[in-house]
Amino acid sequence: MKGEATVVKNAGSHYLLSCLPEWDLFPAVLRGRIRLKGSTATNPVAVGDRVSWEWGDGAEAQGAAFAEGARPTPEHPATITKVHERRNYVIRRSTNLSRQAHIIAANVDEAFIIVSLYFPEIKLPFLDRILVTCEVYNVPVTIVLNKVDIYREFAEEQIEDFKRIYEGAGYRVIETSARTGEGLETLRAAIGTRVCLFSGESGSGKSSIIKALDPSLDPKVGKISAAHLQGKHTTSLYEMYRTADGACIIDSPGLRGFGLVDLKKEEIALYFPEMLEASRRCRFTPCTHTHEPGCAVKEAVDEGLISAERYNSYLGMLEEDTKFR
Repeated sequence: MKGEATVVKNAGSHYLLSCLPEWDLFPAVLRGRIRLKGSTATNPVAVGDRVSWEWGDGAEAQGAAFAEGARPTPEHPATITKVHERRNYVIRRSTNLSRQAHIIAANVDEAFIIVSLYFPEIKLPFLDRILVTCEVYNVPVTIVLNKVDIYREFAEEQIEDFKRIYEGAGYRVIETSARTGEGLETLRAAIGTRVCLFSGESGSGKSSIIKALDPSLDPKVGKISAAHLQGKHTTSLYEMYRTADGACIIDSPGLRGFGLVDLKKEEIALYFPEMLEASRRCRFTPCTHTHEPGCAVKEAVDEGLISAERYNSYLGMLEEDTKFR
């Protein structure tokens, strides 16, 4: 028996697969050591990957385990034999000083980055690094500003400032509250029935939003793992959930750092959409947008057309190359 499927859970050396859009999970392991051509990532297989698999070789020796109509089981899992070329993916450095990179998710229709102005306080450079990475690897992005019920009364001006910065840069911002339900219908409509990544800083309320979108889900418990892997390897780094509406949400653990991968300094400005537009009017090409005369980007910052916050994030990426990559 063989076929193609999508990886819906990564539990270390064990995986769960499903033939999307059907949601019919079965366990699998890797054959040998699969490495993707040109990839330096620590994980050769990521949630969202399309893979080829086989099951049942040597059925005569295995006896009834591979009888007609049987399915892969934790004792006799399928074997992943090939990872297909990715349409896109999101990748990050594991830590600020690490040379290793980790793929968060692959073949994503859209990434929803969950942030909170306070509790915890948002770090704009952290958010901007995620946005730049999504731009590099062709992943559409929506920003979800969560917990607005907590700070709307005392931080309405800060909410509007945040929206000015990121809507001005070309990103959609959806205001939500997992507790009150505000914005959840808008978010649900934006997700549709697609494969979407939910990611963000630790404490931003990502898991609470997923559960609010579908109360039957519990990203913190991992019941699917216990059912299919018999309680083994149930600590998952990345997992896809199927909602009652038919969406597939890839849940990533809360992030505490996000380093850029394989991006040269002179390329960084290309992935700030508002800076890319202004840079076409720079006097010199290439232009670092730091000291050159006639720089249209610096002029746009001075005129308030590009936010100083985003520009400062850009400067930080230039100056802290060693630390963050």
